Amino acid sequence: MAHDQNEVHVPVLRDAVLTYLGLRPGGIYVDATLGLGGHAEAILRATPPVGRLIGFEWDAEAAEMAARRLAGFGRRFALVRASYADLIPELDRLGVKGIDGLVADLGVSSLQLDRADRGFSFRSDNPLDMRMDRSRPLTAARLVAELSEEALADIFYYYGEERQARRIARFLVQAREEESVATTGRLAAVVAAAVPRKYHPPKVHVATKVFQALRIAVNGELDNVTRLLAEAPAAMLPGARICIITFHSLEDRIVKQAFAGNSAYAAISRRPVEPTGEEIENNPRARSAKLRVAART
Repeated sequence: MAHDQNEVHVPVLRDAVLTYLGLRPGGIYVDATLGLGGHAEAILRATPPVGRLIGFEWDAEAAEMAARRLAGFGRRFALVRASYADLIPELDRLGVKGIDGLVADLGVSSLQLDRADRGFSFRSDNPLDMRMDRSRPLTAARLVAELSEEALADIFYYYGEERQARRIARFLVQAREEESVATTGRLAAVVAAAVPRKYHPPKVHVATKVFQALRIAVNGELDNVTRLLAEAPAAMLPGARICIITFHSLEDRIVKQAFAGNSAYAAISRRPVEPTGEEIENNPRARSAKLRVAART
C-alpha cells in the first residue's frame, strides 16, 4: 500500500522538541537525523522568515523524500548527504560558523522499517541488510555469516542487552553451517528456536534485541552518537540547545553521561522528557522515546 510520505512520518516528541530548542526567527538549526523531514519541517515553520535548517541524512532514499517535502522552503533548507558524525567538517564546508540548536532522533526511520527490502524488520522475509547508507559494504548478513560465536554473542549482549546472547550465538553458528542465515525471517526463526519459550517477551518479538544489536553494529551507531556529542559544542553558540531523542537504554546512557561529563553542556532537566499517553496512542512508535536536552555553556 502506498502512503503519502507526510502521513507515514509522524515526528516523535515534536512539540517538546520545538519548545526545548527555544527557537528564534533568524536562528540556524541542525536536524542531525533528517529522515523524512518531520522535525525539520516543524522547525522551519516555527522560524520564519529567515530561520535556516541544515539536515543531515545518509540514507539516500530518505534524503530524496525529505528534499521533496522541504523544497518549498527554498534556500532556508540545506541538505547534507552525510552522517551526523561528520557535523563539524560539513558545517565548515557550508561556511556555518555557529548554530542555535540541534536535534537528533536516534530511532530507525519509519521509511526503513516500512520498506521490507531494507532488512530492518522481521515482519516479512527479506535480505538481511540493515545499512542506513547503502553505499557502505558491511551488511547484517555479512556479520552473521563471518563473525565468530564469541563476537556475535558480544554484539547481542552489549548492543542489544540480550540476556540469551551466548545461547543465540551458539544456535546461529550451528544454523549457518547447515544453511546460510541471510534473510530476516530465517534469523528471526533461529533466535526464536534458541530462546526457551518461558523467556519469550509477551509484547515484542523475541528477536527484537538481536535485530537492534545487528543494526547498531552495521551502522556504527554508538560510535557515531558518541562522536556527535563530543564535537557538537564546537558548533554551538553560547546558550544553543541540543535535543537528543533515544529509544533504548544504551543510547540514553551515552547521552546522559555526555551531558553530565562535559562542562560545555548544562543539562536542562535531570529526567528525560517522555511522550504523553495521547502521543503514544496516536503514534505507537513514540512508546519508548526519551528526550534529553542540554544548553551550550
